[in-house]
Order: sequence, then structure tokens, then C-alpha cells
Amino acid sequence: MWNISSTSTVKASTEDEVRTKAEELQLRMDYYVRYQEILIPWYYLAAIDQYERNIQDVRPDIPKKESVVAIQFSDEYWSGVLNPMKNDMVPLSIKFFGGMGLDGNGDGLADKNDDEDVLLAMVMYLNGYGISEEDFKLALWDYYKNEQAVIQIMDIVKLYQKFGTIDLDTHTFPVALEYEFSYGNTWGANRGWGGRRTHEGIDIYARYGTPVLTASYGVIEVMGWNEFGGWRIGIRDNHNSYHYYAHLESFEEGLQEGDIVKTGQVIGYVGSTGYGKEGTTGKFPPHLHYGIYKFNGRTEFAFNPYPSLLKWEKEAKKIKSSK
Repeated sequence: MWNISSTSTVKASTEDEVRTKAEELQLRMDYYVRYQEILIPWYYLAAIDQYERNIQDVRPDIPKKESVVAIQFSDEYWSGVLNPMKNDMVPLSIKFFGGMGLDGNGDGLADKNDDEDVLLAMVMYLNGYGISEEDFKLALWDYYKNEQAVIQIMDIVKLYQKFGTIDLDTHTFPVALEYEFSYGNTWGANRGWGGRRTHEGIDIYARYGTPVLTASYGVIEVMGWNEFGGWRIGIRDNHNSYHYYAHLESFEEGLQEGDIVKTGQVIGYVGSTGYGKEGTTGKFPPHLHYGIYKFNGRTEFAFNPYPSLLKWEKEAKKIKSSK
């Protein structure tokens, strides 16, 4: 049985809610482990399932699957394009019409709303491509027809494989609490440098050299210079959220693109870089620009991180005071 912590990583208002969340994660993990194969490890299935869940959370045009497993197949894929029975659940007729639906739990039906049937169908789909990571990427491309979907699922794969769990939802405030800092809701404020635009983030003011922490588990997708953000790092978490840390004085030594980071890890230091060619600094007071962008399967959009920052600051101070 996989050990899913219900104390340090699941946040809820009551003990019962914490237990329910932990049980949900455990049940999902049990499904992944049960249906994994030697060539299709559990974290492949878990990453696809999490990606599907992420998309359903932010796309009103996609029905949200109220089940343990979030993976959904279209009627055409499941039953077969030429099948007159769009909701066919008979394995023999589904196979006759070239559908991919399968009976995973042995009840004689291939039900696209049954978690076990769905997982078996996904395993068999992936098996058809081969055993390498490149084969898995090709399978994802053929299924989603979207390069960003492939990249983000692979990021989730790396996280689950590295930490051995799907319970990676802890967050923290992105500036070390031991240092002085201040911030307000600067989301949407006007910005003039580089053309008229709005502020897609929150400025956290602190002294030069104040440690910047990653607010979540994630994979470093981008790292380097940007004329707007100066020295910046972009980290993708397991919820398709891209965390953007800008105007850094410097990066934490040894970090590079592709690295996996955990919540609270030092990734850089507050500075005032940006608004010009590489190396430009001092055009504004030192601060961390922190932004979050969400990918919905089609496009990526920014949203206001201010409420999250207030919540994470409060939680981080509570944890610190209890030690």
C-alpha cells in the first residue's frame, strides 16, 4: 500500500476533510498501480489522469468527470467511428467497429464511465506505441495533437517519478519569511516600459539578496534573461500552472533548466534586473515579480496570485511558529 501523507501536504478545514482527501489520493494511486505494466509505469497513467483533471477544472466546455479517474474518451474513440451505437458497451461489437473500449473489471461490459475499463483502454493504447520515453511522447502527440500537452504531461511524469507520490500539492510563500518584505494587490496595474501593458503578477518588495523560494513542486521550464523580467525562472507544477519569478539578482548555484524542485527550495535572490538588454539593473526598487499562468489545453492565461499569496504566507507563518 502506498503511503499518502494526510498531515503535511493536504490542507482542509476539518480532520474529516483531510482524511477524505487522503483517501481519494490513495484510491487513485491504487488504481494506477493495479493497472500499470512493466513497460507502462504507474506515473505515466497518473500524469495523463492529472492532466485531464487539470483541463476539466478550467474548461467549461469539457464535462467534468465525477469519478476517481478523470480520463475521458470520446464516443467515437471508445465505440468506433462507424458504430451506430455511440454508447456501445458490448466488447465484441466495439471491436467489430474498430473502437478502443475494453472491459477492465471483468463484468462483461466496456463502459467508458468505469474507471477500470478506462485505465485498461489507456494502457493498451500506450502499449501499441512501444517501450521508450520517445514512444510515450509520440502516443501523447497522436492522442492530444498538442505539443504543450505533451510537454506538460512529461513534466508531471518527472515529478511523480522523482517523488514517488501524486501528493504534491503543498505551497509556500515565495520569499523567505526571515527577511523583511511587503506586497499589495498590484495585479492589473498599468506598465509603460516596452509598450502599454498591464501587470500580470504581484510585486513583493524586499532587499537585494533576499532568498526567493519556489512556491510549489515543479520542473524548471525556463531559466535565463528576459528583457522585461530580467533574470527569471519559470516553473511548471503538476496542475498545469506556470510559476514565474522575475527581476532576480542571481540564481541559486547549480540550478538549470529541466531540474526538479520541491516546495520551499531556494531558487534565486531578489534583485532589480530587467527593462533592457542582458545585465540591465536598477531601473526600479528591488522586488520579486511573482506571476502564475494556467494552461487550459489550448492557451495559457494569467490569473491574479494575490489571494494565493495571502493564504500561503499565513500557512507558512503558522508552520514556522509551531516549530
